[in-house]
Amino acid sequence: MSELLHRIKVFVYRINEGLPHYLLLKPDQGIEAMWGPIQGDLGFGEKLESAIRRKVMDDTGMSPPGQLLDLQMPGRWTIGDEEIVEWSFGFHSITQPDPERIQRHWAQYRWAEFGDAYPRLGFEMDRAAIMRLHTLLNAA
Repeated sequence: MSELLHRIKVFVYRINEGLPHYLLLKPDQGIEAMWGPIQGDLGFGEKLESAIRRKVMDDTGMSPPGQLLDLQMPGRWTIGDEEIVEWSFGFHSITQPDPERIQRHWAQYRWAEFGDAYPRLGFEMDRAAIMRLHTLLNAA
């Protein structure tokens, strides 16, 4: 019997001089660490929106979002006896990260325009998600 796990990925962005800039985070895992979005697990019975707000606040100190965008591209895969469903969202930041809080959770962070952010992301699913977010933001 497999266990079903739900995870979230949150791509934080802000608008600077009319252009979106994306928050990239790098965990402290040495040379193998890759840039990516905020990510975490859904608590038992927790709603997606409350999990997103909790995780962003815990990891960066930023709240509330100006807008929360469902990227409508869930990922699903199986690893051993675990089935994982991953939900991707955009989070419009209207505040700056708290440096103390962000340093507790991440080795490095940076704001990047799309042209810099896209190639730095370590996973293809993350690149597809930021591409969709960037397209949605430019279409608005």
